[in-house]
Amino acid sequence: MTHYDLLIIGTGSGNSIVDERFDCLRVAIAEAGLFGGTCLNVGCIPTKMFVHTADLAAAAADSSAFGIRTSFGGADWPAIRDRVFGRIDPIEAGGREYRTNRQPNVTVYPEHVRFTGPKSFTTASGTEFTADRVVLAAGSRAQIPALPGIDTDRVDTPGYPVMTNDTVMRMSALPETMTIVGGGFIAAEFAHVFSALGVDVTVLVRGEGLLTAADATVTERFTRAFSAHHRVHLGTQIRQAEVSADGVRLQLEASGRVPDSPVPDDITTDVVLLATGRVPNIDGLGLDAAGIDVVAGRVAVDDHQRVLSDGAPLPGVFALGDISSPHLLKHVANHEARIVQANLLADIAAGAPGAAPDSALETTNHRAVPAAVFSRPQVASVGATEDAVRASGAEYTVKIQEYADVAYGWALEDTTGFVKIIADRSTRQILGAHLMGDEASMIVQPLIQAMAFGLPADRMAREQYWIHPALPEAVENALLGLEFTD
Repeated sequence: MTHYDLLIIGTGSGNSIVDERFDCLRVAIAEAGLFGGTCLNVGCIPTKMFVHTADLAAAAADSSAFGIRTSFGGADWPAIRDRVFGRIDPIEAGGREYRTNRQPNVTVYPEHVRFTGPKSFTTASGTEFTADRVVLAAGSRAQIPALPGIDTDRVDTPGYPVMTNDTVMRMSALPETMTIVGGGFIAAEFAHVFSALGVDVTVLVRGEGLLTAADATVTERFTRAFSAHHRVHLGTQIRQAEVSADGVRLQLEASGRVPDSPVPDDITTDVVLLATGRVPNIDGLGLDAAGIDVVAGRVAVDDHQRVLSDGAPLPGVFALGDISSPHLLKHVANHEARIVQANLLADIAAGAPGAAPDSALETTNHRAVPAAVFSRPQVASVGATEDAVRASGAEYTVKIQEYADVAYGWALEDTTGFVKIIADRSTRQILGAHLMGDEASMIVQPLIQAMAFGLPADRMAREQYWIHPALPEAVENALLGLEFTD
């Protein structure tokens, strides 16, 4: 039976682990899908390339506030799509070719692999092997809810008009109509993309708002601003779907989550996009055979990214990214991959799986984890929500600064954007920051830095220059508006 020193399952952030320091080891890499994982192929990168195109289209369609007359004349969808994947697909192919053909110490299994024991494995085609050390980096996948009339086995298959983010960006042509099911960041981003490109989009949300995991101020104000540009039905769900050659007919009903919400008329749509979240790829890995702990649907790990079995580290087994992290974010997975890489090298240097002492291992830093939603408007956040801070019992101060009250906000003709900062009244430490509006994902960065390095809010505001009249003045003014104890 073939034996490896290291097995990595998944080629998203896990693919970055193996460098020249692993040249002396026999390495196996298992990837049943596309090299590069979710972010490269169906997530962060292609969606943001589409979002930028949508931003340009939306700006062209609505410029009267600036005293100029422009219009959106339509989208060349094949050109838009091919610009995106003409860059991404060669990267995927190049990564696969490099690992497969140009690293003699690496064996690629282009198929599903599962545990048959703590350190034994089998592939989907029946090849068996063993490995001393393992990295679980299998990521996550689109959650496909059970909806009456929709065949979950046919979702994302050619010709079936029900899709997820895995296939919707590669459509052969833009549909005339699209119904998006969901109210999170995936729904918000794709609604912006396709409506800006001329598709008649309807968004069905079971709850009472969009982005409900965000700070309450963001949820309320984003829902209002987003609904001004998109057709949104809150408190609504699908009662029955009828798929035919003409599209999908949806019979709708109240979800029961929004009192007195009206039930929209039935609709017929060319495409249904399921955007109801993501789930870790833990099923089918044979985790029970290895005795691996699963908590809240994720592989359980400690602060060194070691996989747990009965609450204790399983020697030589690590996990990272969406399969084990509550933060389904590429930048978190990248950080965790660096931690796993360092700890793998320490483990190897110690001479046996699990032999490295805790003192020799690096610890994951999940402080000040930021996130952004690239929709219209854009949203960014870091740290705790106001509800969470209030529930903690902390004495806090909060300030909301409108974009409209700073000079660059005037230039933007912005009427909805804001910066919200929450800080501890006595320590002056920033506890959370929540932004909505143009370039929110950029201007949140100094707040992330302040939280990461413990810079008090009052020092941050006063002990540096803020370019006038740039948009970060909204951050400066929010900081200056916080009220601290003497």
